[in-house]
Amino acid sequence: MEINFIALLVSALVTLLVGMLWYSEKMFGGIWMRETGLTPEDLKKGSMLKIFGFTYLFSFFLAFIMQMLVIHQFGAMGMIGGDATKALPSYAAFMADYGITFRTFKHGALHGFMTGLFFALPIIAINGLFERKSWKYIWIHAGYWVITLTIMGAIICGWV
Repeated sequence: MEINFIALLVSALVTLLVGMLWYSEKMFGGIWMRETGLTPEDLKKGSMLKIFGFTYLFSFFLAFIMQMLVIHQFGAMGMIGGDATKALPSYAAFMADYGITFRTFKHGALHGFMTGLFFALPIIAINGLFERKSWKYIWIHAGYWVITLTIMGAIICGWV
């Protein structure tokens, strides 16, 4: 199973694109700033190149692991230790029969959504509860990650 680096690079951009919309004034930006105690002046501080650069790098890390969550065939690869050249003939037969099964945008979106709901939401909620953040804060961030991971999953799984 080959890694589609172009799909990973493109899906890593999703965090920036969705974030640009999600945290804009027209959507949740104003509420988010109030809930975090940030001001527009605070947001102008810091190096945007550094922030966007690290965001893209970390988003690529997310995309890399997302492929394991949204593409079932990576499970078969894991069962053989990651080296198809050392696999039994049954692996080649399995991949011939099921190599692109469930490799659709829709299926990837489903798994991306589930990742957002069952991984991102609990992590954000736990942190938010201990930090004494409001439920608005938790839902804004969780919603962003559910949407973002849904789109990332769709791209990664469907881009065959």
